[in-house]
Amino acid sequence: MADPARGFDRGEFLRRRDALQAGMAAAGMEALLLTTAADIFYVTGFLTRFWESPARPWFVVVPAKGDPVAVIPAIGVDLMRQSWISDIRCWDAPDPKDDGVSLLAATLGDLVPETGAIGTPMGLETQLRMALGDYMALTARLAPRRMVDATDVVQRVREIKSDAEVSKIRAACAVADRTFARVPEFAGPGRPLDAVFRDFQRVLLEEGADWVSYTAGGAGPGGYGDVISPATPQPLAVGDVLMLDTGAVRDGYFCDFDRNYAIGPVAPETAQAHASLYAATDLALEKLRPGMTAADAHRILCEGLRAHGATPGGGRLGHGLGVTLTEWPSFTPKDQTVLRAGMVLTLEPGAEIAPGRILVHEENIVLRDSGPELLSTRAPAELPVLE
Repeated sequence: MADPARGFDRGEFLRRRDALQAGMAAAGMEALLLTTAADIFYVTGFLTRFWESPARPWFVVVPAKGDPVAVIPAIGVDLMRQSWISDIRCWDAPDPKDDGVSLLAATLGDLVPETGAIGTPMGLETQLRMALGDYMALTARLAPRRMVDATDVVQRVREIKSDAEVSKIRAACAVADRTFARVPEFAGPGRPLDAVFRDFQRVLLEEGADWVSYTAGGAGPGGYGDVISPATPQPLAVGDVLMLDTGAVRDGYFCDFDRNYAIGPVAPETAQAHASLYAATDLALEKLRPGMTAADAHRILCEGLRAHGATPGGGRLGHGLGVTLTEWPSFTPKDQTVLRAGMVLTLEPGAEIAPGRILVHEENIVLRDSGPELLSTRAPAELPVLE
């Protein structure tokens, strides 16, 4: 299948604008203030790695009616002009005395009546990407206008992916699929783990990733414990299990799934744990439906693991996926978010083999009315062996 064309047409952004404005109207907001890379990309298509620099804040305002307004540093004007946004207001940044605050206050003051509410995401899995002192100064200038929490408005819109978005995530998954197929080229007994990680990133780029924002994994006898630390030069040894996990980006959208490999012969307990992960994933692929909750997904995965003699790992067993590596919801017993058709999710069961030793398996899906549709190519039922 050919990769989708880069970017989106104007209709996709109008759909997003309209959905956000409908949510704002229902919540009684006259404007929405967005400050993060993901939210600004989602609304405008403004895609850049320049966000790695914390020296400049960036703002997009979605009014109650009409098109968004970009209030951005001058260095970003040329790129923003390539988007569908026509109202672009800029200042020379960074400015230690007034880093866009006056310009942003004037923009919001023009769009929002004095008694109005301005929404900005304030809840879990959100952040404010501007100096806190500047935010406080902004709210003081805008008073008696109120700043209110727009987490629900933004998340309910972003969590449902259009077909165009799903095609982007599928293309990112295909990059990782091709890369995982090449793991035997650079991993095996005696190969240092940090060299494997570097080669993994290199091959992801060769296979079409725009960049690799996240590489993780681990290796150890029959399983692993720590899966978030930087790789060490410890050589892979016979009896180890190697896990590689990636958040590769293509055209602004992430994939996020892992694969496990045995280094030499597979121990019986390792094979059994891997089989339990595979069976739990199969159960979720069979049973998960719109209308269930994130907690239901966690329960199904745990039931599948226990039915095959495995102890579920702690923490969440899956999450949302899209323009960030992880999105809401989280598959935990406490998350009552209702799952809806169009959500892109990960299924990520983990099994405890022994104290401090686990195996984790992950697939990417889009939830349809009829159930899950795989976006990643299903992992093999038996643990691949590297010799």
